[in-house]
Amino acid sequence: MKAATQAEAGREYMHWEIFQAASKVIREIMLVQPGETVLITTDTTTDMRVAQALATAALAAEAKPTVVTFPASLHKEIMIEPQPPVQEAMKAADVWIELDYQLFYTRAWKAAMDAGTRQLTAAAMDINMLMNTIGKVDYPKMVELGDAICDLINASNEMRITSPAGTDLHMSTADRTAHQSGAYADKPGISVMLGGQTTLCPVEKTINGTLVFDGGIFPPGEIGVMKTPVALTIDKGVCTKVEGEGREALLFRKWLESWGDEKMYWLAHVSQGFNPGVPEPTGRIEEDERIFGCVECGFGTQGEGLGGTSWVAASHTDGMVLNPSIYLDGDAIEEQGFYTHPRLVQLCRDLKVSGY
Repeated sequence: MKAATQAEAGREYMHWEIFQAASKVIREIMLVQPGETVLITTDTTTDMRVAQALATAALAAEAKPTVVTFPASLHKEIMIEPQPPVQEAMKAADVWIELDYQLFYTRAWKAAMDAGTRQLTAAAMDINMLMNTIGKVDYPKMVELGDAICDLINASNEMRITSPAGTDLHMSTADRTAHQSGAYADKPGISVMLGGQTTLCPVEKTINGTLVFDGGIFPPGEIGVMKTPVALTIDKGVCTKVEGEGREALLFRKWLESWGDEKMYWLAHVSQGFNPGVPEPTGRIEEDERIFGCVECGFGTQGEGLGGTSWVAASHTDGMVLNPSIYLDGDAIEEQGFYTHPRLVQLCRDLKVSGY
């Protein structure tokens, strides 16, 4: 079950600014053209003000919006195959914006991508998330920062990540390509995430060391905003031990065990957050993965097209490392949460990020 919304009460709350942000989603990110069909999927926990703003923005762009709502999952499953009518709508739409938290990486999602649907995952987005991750951000300049980070990673052979909480992780980046999860939906069959995150699948069997999550883990949804860190021992890309003094470690360990699937322990990707609208953890995964300067790592299913080996596990989970230092071939591009490479520093200044 998703983390609780922090949306302000009231239909009129920031409704002008919300429409402006929704218009950025429709026109600038999803590149919706007149006459295109836009499907917006929601569940019964969705902040419908976001859905209505997106539908209105699509209509203003002379597109044809449709909003579909279905029951929320109240259990541990986050990848649930939708009912046949929803599956057909996903495949038939030119553009699909997912506000629910169930369909990403399902067979139906893959079928929609194969059919040429352009998709955006904005799971559990409420109006504050919409404003933080899109409305308040210079999106093109943020994309430029993401390209610069990817360029540095793609020119490297080795990466090391450390953090004050105890992370010390080594991996090979050779012949693997980092890319932005959030950019522009500029071709059929593309799936994009919210801007402000890179994704890299390092050479899996070269990933070794200690990974400490202190910025958040989801799922399981019971963790929310973390109070005590969770330390993972990684051996050749596989989590072999989950430790920690608080309830978070116990919850996470039991959640992983509950699937009875060894692939849930496989490290699927290493990502970096760089959305200036998200300075600290919120307990909402779609924001927390984009905390400015964080590192985010995922376990379980490794999606097709990410540039890794690719596999399907019973589920997927993500955790955040705060204030990391990142070294590429021995040279720091970030130290304790602040980018230090000159090109990245200048782009942070252009984005007016605090501390630069």
